[in-house]
Amino acid sequence: MTMQAQLHCLCLFTLYLTTGYGQEEKFSGPLKPMTFSIFEGQGTNQIIFQFKASPLAVTFKLTGETDDIFQIQPDGLLYHSKALDRETRAVHKLQVSALDAHGNTVEGPVPITIEVKDINDNRPVFLQSKYEGSVRQNSRPGKPFMYVNATDLDDPATPNGQLIYKIIMQLPKVNNVMYFQINNKTGAISLTLAGSQELDPLKNPSYKLVVSVEDMGGQNEHSFSDTTSVDIMVKANIWKAPEPVEIEENSTNPYPIKITQVRWNEPGALYSLVEKEKLSKFPFLIDQEGDIYVTQPLDREEKDAYVFYAVATDEHRKPLAFPLQIQVKVKDINDNPPTCSSTVTVLEVQENEQIGNSIGTLIAHDMDEENTINSVLGYRIVDQTPKVPRDGLFLVQAYSGMFQLALQSLRKRDTPQYNLTVEVSDKDFKTLCFVQINIIDINDQIPIFEKSDYGNLTLPEDTAIGTVILTIQATDADEPHTGSSKILYRITQGDSEGHLEIETDPETNTGYVKVKKPLDFEAVDVYNIVFQAENPEPLVLDVQYNASSSATFRLSVTDVNEAPQFSQQLYQARVREDVAKGTKVGNVTAKDPEGLDISYSLRGDKRGWLKIDPVTGEIFSVASLDREAESLYRVQVVATEVGGSSLSSTARFHLTLMDVNDNPPRLVKEYTGLFFCYPPKAPGSLIFEATDDDQQSFRGRHFTFSLGRESLQKDWEVSKINGTHARLSTKHTGFEERVYHIPVRINDSGRPPLEGTVSLPVTFCKCEEDRCFQPAGHMPGIPTVGMTVGVLLTTFLVIGIILAVVFFQIKKNKGQHNVESAQASEVKPLRN
Repeated sequence: MTMQAQLHCLCLFTLYLTTGYGQEEKFSGPLKPMTFSIFEGQGTNQIIFQFKASPLAVTFKLTGETDDIFQIQPDGLLYHSKALDRETRAVHKLQVSALDAHGNTVEGPVPITIEVKDINDNRPVFLQSKYEGSVRQNSRPGKPFMYVNATDLDDPATPNGQLIYKIIMQLPKVNNVMYFQINNKTGAISLTLAGSQELDPLKNPSYKLVVSVEDMGGQNEHSFSDTTSVDIMVKANIWKAPEPVEIEENSTNPYPIKITQVRWNEPGALYSLVEKEKLSKFPFLIDQEGDIYVTQPLDREEKDAYVFYAVATDEHRKPLAFPLQIQVKVKDINDNPPTCSSTVTVLEVQENEQIGNSIGTLIAHDMDEENTINSVLGYRIVDQTPKVPRDGLFLVQAYSGMFQLALQSLRKRDTPQYNLTVEVSDKDFKTLCFVQINIIDINDQIPIFEKSDYGNLTLPEDTAIGTVILTIQATDADEPHTGSSKILYRITQGDSEGHLEIETDPETNTGYVKVKKPLDFEAVDVYNIVFQAENPEPLVLDVQYNASSSATFRLSVTDVNEAPQFSQQLYQARVREDVAKGTKVGNVTAKDPEGLDISYSLRGDKRGWLKIDPVTGEIFSVASLDREAESLYRVQVVATEVGGSSLSSTARFHLTLMDVNDNPPRLVKEYTGLFFCYPPKAPGSLIFEATDDDQQSFRGRHFTFSLGRESLQKDWEVSKINGTHARLSTKHTGFEERVYHIPVRINDSGRPPLEGTVSLPVTFCKCEEDRCFQPAGHMPGIPTVGMTVGVLLTTFLVIGIILAVVFFQIKKNKGQHNVESAQASEVKPLRN
């Protein structure tokens, strides 16, 4: 019997025993080791089991952990006289022996185990009536910061001892939001997400919770419970980013140097640093106390600031909170001397520059931090070469480096260049820079033409563009090869349309007058030109250009007979290809520069489609046009002057023909090899393609297909595949072995639509290796047997006649070897 069955039977036995009924047969048996399970708290004198022994046994003896509860009668009836208590003893170890009349052991002792089964007879009790704890503001949600504990004497392996914790009250409860949560099995109290975000000790420094514990897993209405109060203090969050740190660059103190610190709200956090930007070497570290150190000297000129993050994690390397940003600024020290922007700074000053005017600025740099005392630079002139006419001709602003003329105006012919040595200094360092000041000539001399009138010149109007027609020359007394002495020529009068231009030789200042645009006698026959010579550099204030800088020139243009000129070189027109003969399709216009009449003609009209009115230039169609023959028709138009030298010129005329639907559909090719194998085993089909010669639309060609005769519809069928392809299909297999010519109507989608009827030859023939096979005797053009015999007999008759004639000639002309050879060679082909 299993333990579960024994327990069930025991329960039934106890029930019946209390009502006066026994089940001896079910609860009796031989003396042997046994285990019984009995619920605690049951009434007294409850029978457990009836042991039976050998006939020699007259009584039984009970020993072990009886606790004055378990007893056995002489007949072997084991029972308990008091209620059991699992919390006092959960298991009783007993021994039962069978004795004879003399008290001697006949059987046993055998072990008997009594397991006391738990009932829910104990309520859970908190270890403390009041708990106190604290939590940091912004602590991680779900991480326990305190525990409550309760005990229950009932068996923890049964629902009687399974405890469930619950928060039943939170005071205050702001906006009806719970800031705290409890693990219902462990009693661990932690913050909710809302609590992690909203707890603020300045608003509510403390909270009170009422926590309950319930046995039976909280699932039974007869379970026991207990409550306790929990007082929680809210502490300010200390996980905050520290203030920005300043570190003096290139410090000589021993490293590492502590610069700041961070602290997690609770001990035991693991700290690390994370770079914001990837550096070749990260010069910071953090220890496990949260102290942050710089590990090496920093150079502000290399990097003036650092930003990185401090991270706190738990023992599983899970972040406890958001990282904190650490800002480090590198504080400047004066460790860089001033530097010159270039080896020599070159400045220029005009020889008439006024005293006090700015000449230019010397630019120097200091790599130390801007706008600090370390980068403030001072300037001082320490030497001037040459000291002619005197020393101290220049001064420099002490803090800006701007140079000024100090004493007097300068003259280039006396000293064209000065060299200055300038000391540039910050509060600790000095550097020498060099400045070269060039004296430049002022433009106080005007260009003067070598002559004021270049006379008259006559040119034909067809003088080529680019032809040099005149050379002019002016001189300037200013310094050569400067903006003051360079001369630019321009035409100020007489050529408003810009037919002439002047190019200047930069070395000699010679001006070359050239033809820039075609001359036109009919438009302008005389040009009265005025030249002006100027410098690119402005003149000084008290000097002006005068008549010496101007010159005149007269150009006369003679007439040249010129060919007519078309208004444009390409004329284009568009017409439908079906226009009526005599329709005007375009016109051209040309003019003769001399005003002569013009006669028009066509050249290259290879198809004879066009004619032109010789007087008006209007072009007409004289024949039917065909786009399919030539969609863009090109001809030349010739304009010839009437009278004079009969000069002519040509232009192009392009006529684009627009398509009309004037071509019926047709087969794309000749279909001669269409066949079906005879006899056909099943209906079959053949595919054919159609086209037409009209212009294809952007949607492509779209044809419709149908049989040419209704009488064919019982045998054949035509079905459309797409816009250009169709399928010819047989409807049965009862066809003869011959050629069928199937007419097919094809309609296009033009406006108006056109229809074409084509014939598809389809052969039903015997097939070998999927090819149509026709015996020679049945092939057209091959003679029959009778015809063949007749031809052969006729041939032999002719050959006999010829042989007789030849034999007769041989007899007649005996000895003539050459003749015989000739006759023999004539006979050979006949035998063949």
